Amino acid sequence: MTEKPRAADPGSAGSARGGSASAGKGAGEEPRVVIRDKRKIGKTTEQAVTDTSAADAAADAPADGLVEEAEVVVDEIEAEAEVSGPPVVDAPAEPSEEAAAAAAPLGAELESLRAELDERTRDVQRVSAEYANYRKRVDRDRSLVQEQATGAVLTALLPILDDLDRAREHGDLVGPFGSVAEQLTTALGKFGLTAFGEQGDPFDPTRHEAVAHQTSADVTEPTCVQVMRRGYQLGDRLLRPALVAVADPE
Repeated sequence: MTEKPRAADPGSAGSARGGSASAGKGAGEEPRVVIRDKRKIGKTTEQAVTDTSAADAAADAPADGLVEEAEVVVDEIEAEAEVSGPPVVDAPAEPSEEAAAAAAPLGAELESLRAELDERTRDVQRVSAEYANYRKRVDRDRSLVQEQATGAVLTALLPILDDLDRAREHGDLVGPFGSVAEQLTTALGKFGLTAFGEQGDPFDPTRHEAVAHQTSADVTEPTCVQVMRRGYQLGDRLLRPALVAVADPE
């Protein structure tokens, strides 16, 4: 068992160092064992604590690194799974009874608005069709009125054309008077006035007015053998029938 060092007397210390063994033995005392620890307690303890902390930190460091690497690997795997897999769409939540009850009046109002919109659309379509028909009717009536007015004016000029035809038959349309007659006939023709009724034409009761009848072996059907007055028409409208003499076959 190690004894703690005791404080020695100066005399004893001197005797121990400088004295001889014979002096000690002569005193009749047993020799004492003295152990001295020359280590520095304060610095050694702090260094040991520091080394222990460093060792613990070094031991913990790899574990932390491994955990961080493991976390990074897991994150990468999750990221790859999110990229490669199809997008996840959350299922729509089922409407609650309160939401359905609140949406019921809105649905009824929406249906009412749609029905009203359809009705207004049909009204607009009907009005548009009526207006289109009205425009067509007005255009047709306007053309008819214009044609009637033109026909009335041309009908009033027909006796003048009859006089010009009789003068042409007698050879009186010569000189300036003949030029005026030709210009008048051309101008009236621009309004759609056309003359019909020539000798030898087949008799047409819708266009000819027969004032005389006779029989002839030279014809195979009722034929106009004499034209007493030519007829005129404006486009498809008959202004005046032609006065003719008709020969029937024998």
